[in-house]
Amino acid sequence: MKKFLLHTCCGPCGVHIFEKLSKDFSARGGSASGGEVAAYFYNPNIYPAEEYGRRLEAVRRGINAVGGIKLIEGRYEPEKWMEACGGLKDEPEGGRRCAICFRLRMEEAARYAKENNFDLWGTTITSGRNKRAEVINIIGRELAEKYGVEFYPADWKKNGGQERSREICKENNIYRQNYCGCIYSIRDK
Repeated sequence: MKKFLLHTCCGPCGVHIFEKLSKDFSARGGSASGGEVAAYFYNPNIYPAEEYGRRLEAVRRGINAVGGIKLIEGRYEPEKWMEACGGLKDEPEGGRRCAICFRLRMEEAARYAKENNFDLWGTTITSGRNKRAEVINIIGRELAEKYGVEFYPADWKKNGGQERSREICKENNIYRQNYCGCIYSIRDK
C-alpha cells in the first residue's frame, strides 16, 4: 500500500484535490492500487497567526467534507519564513520571494515524506490561479531528487479544479481567504 503526502496550503486549494485523491488513490476510494493519503499543513508564511488558524480550520473542514484523508499539522514557524523571505519585501507577487517561499514549504514536506516513509509527495500550491505550475513542479522534482521520494507533478487548477473547489467550499461553508498568505501579500492585495 503506497503512502502519499500532500503538502496543503489552504482549504480552498486542497479540497478538490482531497476529493480526487480519496477517489483515485486511497483504498477507501476503491482504487485498485490502494493507499494512504495525508494532508501536510506546513505554512510558516501565513500572517497573522489568527489567519493561520482560519486556514488550518478550513483544511480540516475540507477533509471532513471529502473524507479519506488524514491531516498532519506541521509546526508554525513564521520566523523561519521571515528569515528566508523577509529581505524580499519589495518583490512583486509571483517574483523571487514566492519561489523561495514555495521551496521552503515544499522542502519541509519532502523532508517529512522521507522521514516518515511516504512513497510520494505533492503540493496543492499549483491550485492557486496565480501560481505557476512550471515553477512549482521544477522545485518539486529537485527536492524529490534531494530527498529520494517521488514527487507528483500537477497543475491542479486545470480541468475544472478551481470550479470544483469553489463548489465544495460553498456547499460546506469553507473559508476562502482573499490574499496569498504572507505579510507582503496582504499589503499588495
